[in-house]
Amino acid sequence: MIRPSPWVEHYSTLLPAGGEVLDLACGNGRHARLLAEMGYRVCAVDRDALALDRLAGVPGITTSYVDLEGDVWPLVGRRFSGIVVTNYLWRARLPDLLALLLPGGVLIYETFMDGNAVYGKPSNPYFLLRPGELRAVAAAAGLLEIAYFEGYASEPKPCQRQAIVARRPI
Repeated sequence: MIRPSPWVEHYSTLLPAGGEVLDLACGNGRHARLLAEMGYRVCAVDRDALALDRLAGVPGITTSYVDLEGDVWPLVGRRFSGIVVTNYLWRARLPDLLALLLPGGVLIYETFMDGNAVYGKPSNPYFLLRPGELRAVAAAAGLLEIAYFEGYASEPKPCQRQAIVARRPI
């Protein structure tokens, strides 16, 4: 299994204890597993049913098969003390996603940005963040920035990345 993102590993300790954490577009669940091992209750969502099946029965993890890119936002009414997103971008739902964060909750988000085509996929600009985009979206949602990264990253493979850790004020 692919190891968790160093960004997520480093900042996961900032997630509030006792709350539920959303692992959005969780894929094979590397971050859901990490967070569950740390004692968090994790809601792992994805549209890949086979990947979610691999998480069935893992203590601390509940899974939900959802279409995050459909006309209806499947997480309406849900609230989380933490949200983790890696290697996924669906701009149309970024405001909806950030609205799920409870007061005092922490967002940990990391994905590819403009310039990544040099290193491979994703290369479609539609799936690449623009410079400063995560920072601007988080600020517009009223989140307070804790950490931010933008530029070349060598792990897990060479790429152009953008990442943010931000907290919703209490």
